[in-house]
Amino acid sequence: MSYSAYDRQRFVREDPAHKRLDRDDFARDRARVLHSAGLRRLASKTQVLQPHSDDFIRNRLTHSLEVAQIGREFGEGLGCNADVVDMACLAHDLGHPPFGHNGESALNEVSGHIGGFEGNAQTLRILTRLEAKRSRPDGSSVGLNLTRASLDAVSKYPWRRGENPSQPAKFGCYADDAEIFDWMRSTAPTDRYQRRCVEAQVMDWADDVAYSVHDVEDGITAGLIDLRALRSPTEVEELAGLARRLYAPGLETAMLATSFERLVESGVIPGQHHAGRQGVAALKDMTSRLIGRLVGTAEAATRAKFGDRPLTRYAADVVIPPEILAECVMLKAVAARYVMLTDARRMLLEEQRQIIHTLVAAYHDRPDRLDPMLAEDHAKAPDDAARLRVVVDQVASLTDHRARALAGEWI
Repeated sequence: MSYSAYDRQRFVREDPAHKRLDRDDFARDRARVLHSAGLRRLASKTQVLQPHSDDFIRNRLTHSLEVAQIGREFGEGLGCNADVVDMACLAHDLGHPPFGHNGESALNEVSGHIGGFEGNAQTLRILTRLEAKRSRPDGSSVGLNLTRASLDAVSKYPWRRGENPSQPAKFGCYADDAEIFDWMRSTAPTDRYQRRCVEAQVMDWADDVAYSVHDVEDGITAGLIDLRALRSPTEVEELAGLARRLYAPGLETAMLATSFERLVESGVIPGQHHAGRQGVAALKDMTSRLIGRLVGTAEAATRAKFGDRPLTRYAADVVIPPEILAECVMLKAVAARYVMLTDARRMLLEEQRQIIHTLVAAYHDRPDRLDPMLAEDHAKAPDDAARLRVVVDQVASLTDHRARALAGEWI
């Protein structure tokens, strides 16, 4: 299935005067995301470690750029439009609030009665409503007014809240964004409504690979992960149990442990880390080899199943061999065990949740503090639920630094 005229449609027809003649529709979509305020704000939002904690540590923006590089190359190998995949990777974390998944959980707590909060649903809301680029004739915003194929490529969870019992906490659309969501999904196969397009699957695997590998690299650099411990059978067993609980309940613990032992024995992961230039070079070589291994195997497996033709939209599904998935989730477990689940980290997470709750209460009590565009939305909101949604939009948009500064000022 190629990119048809339906795939290139925008919710609001473009004024030809605004079009760049040297760019096609999908390249324009990528440019719109690249120049968006939402993307710039990711520079000061948590990836795993706090953005200000080290000059080396990744933030949400650098993570997104790395996902885009991985996804673009992976997508090109499968015959996808490279700009569609690149754009989806750049945009995939736009909806993340301050403090990463911890902030996401806190915002979900305060908004559960109005439809909850989910970072991927917030991304759709930003792309189709909150970013200022195009409007309908009645003045209502359609955000960046991306093409159908581009929006669909960003949709990691293409269903509404509660529609997928296998992933009850994940969804890609709030109730009041359903009109554009339904338009975006109108060309999806009707018998497989919740199936993701192949570009979204490419983006998702590029994201998984990037953060599983890079979070380990950051943890090693920060001195939180001792590479020697990864050779311990006891530690590997603990990691396998954690990986199964958090990331892969469908994989057996023994299989996860065996896959990680195989990965360590391959020599991809150094035996220890030294802070000098040679040690840093060895660590960077590890990340490159891991990414090549995880992405290259998936590309070969997908091609083996679907052939050499261009794989676009709903013409194929990305194939992740179980042993490669196991290696990826074990790397996630390494970062979880040694970086995210420490006692110091738990104390920090509680502080962050308190900041989110403080900010929601402060904006709710004093809507005059809202940023100008969101103040307009608040003034037009028809009821309390809609007004709270605007407050959530505001808090979600904040960077880590601004969230801390405002909470400290208003307490």
